[in-house]
Amino acid sequence: MGPESLQQPQQHKAKICMWKYLDVHSMDLIDKTQTTDELKSLLSELFSLQDFQSNPRSAILLDLYFYSIQFCRQQGFNREQTSAFVSIVKDTHEACVETPLPNVEECYNYFTELVFCHSIRRPPFSIDLFSQDQLVLITDYVINTYFRHFKLYKYAFTPQVRLDVSFSYIGMPEPKEEAEPAEGTEPPLSPLQEESEEATAAAKEDPTAALREYISAQLNQELSQLRLSVEQRLRTTEEQFNSRLLQLEKGPSTGKGPSKGKKK
Repeated sequence: MGPESLQQPQQHKAKICMWKYLDVHSMDLIDKTQTTDELKSLLSELFSLQDFQSNPRSAILLDLYFYSIQFCRQQGFNREQTSAFVSIVKDTHEACVETPLPNVEECYNYFTELVFCHSIRRPPFSIDLFSQDQLVLITDYVINTYFRHFKLYKYAFTPQVRLDVSFSYIGMPEPKEEAEPAEGTEPPLSPLQEESEEATAAAKEDPTAALREYISAQLNQELSQLRLSVEQRLRTTEEQFNSRLLQLEKGPSTGKGPSKGKKK
């Protein structure tokens, strides 16, 4: 995958998304489900995830929508609030996986705009579907469940990107690609001839030989300067040590003279 084929992170504009993915009829069917298997089976049909048993991505999405419905039921959301919340989660996830490049900031900003778009009465741009307390609960839930595992969702739903780095040195000739010989122009070489050809090719000047010689010369110069510096420090330390020894040797002899004079 080349860099030109990678989609860059986009800035999405939040819009009212109530009944976007789950309409009134779908919410009626969801309210009638009683068990976990019934709800998952219904969600797999509504979101076209029937292959969740064999497709890991479909299984991940099914769990994401299932636990979103469970959260709405625990908080006592009505049909409109449940439909809007599932739509917010789905749109946030689609913004996350639209590119393999890092876009957590763009996704979080888009999520907050979606939540505020359903919490402030300003028609036709936003509606007051969620209260302030519900706004806090929704934000905490999505942060602790989805954005905490943001990189895992990115890893599971986006292609892997590899970075290949190549260096070109200024002033150095670029290596030329050898043209393949035409068929039937040259006979195959014997083992002895192949060895001689390899030796001849190795003897030719390498395009990077000048760069290697320059680096080697710089390293040798730095090592010689470092060696001189170390020798100079050792010489200075030795001189200081010798002078210190001379002072210590003179100290006791000068101190004994006055003490003997006092005894006399």
